Amino acid sequence: MRDYIKVFAPATVANVTCGFDIMGFAVDNPGDEVIMQLSNTPGIRITKITGDMGRLPLDPTKNTVGVSVYSFLKAINSNQGVEIILNKKMPLGSGLGSSAASAVAGVFAINQLLKTNVPPKELIAFAMEGERIACGAAHADNVAPALLGGFALIRGRDPLDVIKILTPSNLYCSIIHPDLEVSTKDARMILRPMVKLEDAVTQWGNVAGLIAGLMLSDYALISRSMHDVIIEPARSILIPGFTQVKQQALENGALGVGISGSGPSIFALSNGIDIAHKVAQAMQSSFDQLKIGHQIYISKINNTGVKIID
Repeated sequence: MRDYIKVFAPATVANVTCGFDIMGFAVDNPGDEVIMQLSNTPGIRITKITGDMGRLPLDPTKNTVGVSVYSFLKAINSNQGVEIILNKKMPLGSGLGSSAASAVAGVFAINQLLKTNVPPKELIAFAMEGERIACGAAHADNVAPALLGGFALIRGRDPLDVIKILTPSNLYCSIIHPDLEVSTKDARMILRPMVKLEDAVTQWGNVAGLIAGLMLSDYALISRSMHDVIIEPARSILIPGFTQVKQQALENGALGVGISGSGPSIFALSNGIDIAHKVAQAMQSSFDQLKIGHQIYISKINNTGVKIID
């Protein structure tokens, strides 16, 4: 039995404007790496973390990768020992599913090493436990696309019902991550507890339209549907320059623009790589004017998800 593995789990964009807590998709980069080694000594040990500037705990009961692996081992009644190295290749608190990537990489790695052959969809629940320790809520809109690749729709939570959505072949994503940090917990606290019926109806229509547009490769329908009348108006105030960045991206050809997860990253979808680069440059120019540092990522929709790299 192989006793060593190295895996990569991609960043994800959750919510996708109108799909709060029920939709997300994977991108090619950035992402996290997990190196896992089986051990003859029972227990989970995180021996090293890189790229986090010392902010993440080595205690496996307080780290998303350790919690997800523990929940998996508990479910299969195993006391297998493992040693884990976590290489953070993406910014923390970015709204790009950083905690989800770590959790997904961990649970995928242990499933591969032990040859337990648990299907990817069934691994989602274990990765969600990692999310619970990170932000207080076991949600699936990041872990599902990181595991399955592509667009994931979380139709239901109890029982968990996840559907992978077909996507157009020429759909690209441009992401800008400003050097700011928005806490997921803070971003949830700012939301209104009640929603007007009129807004809810508008949002339902946009969610349905976005799903239909993706499955039909109807870029115009995707564009018409990428509007959020409930979450974005509240959360956008946490991101300096959001309105300006969004407007610049749309004027340069983006199909739609929104906050990635709880922010502060902003994403845009485009029809084609050339437009995606043009949109990224426009968003970059806006943050340059605001004198806010940033990182840019451009990729197709990642339909592979987590993968073995060694």
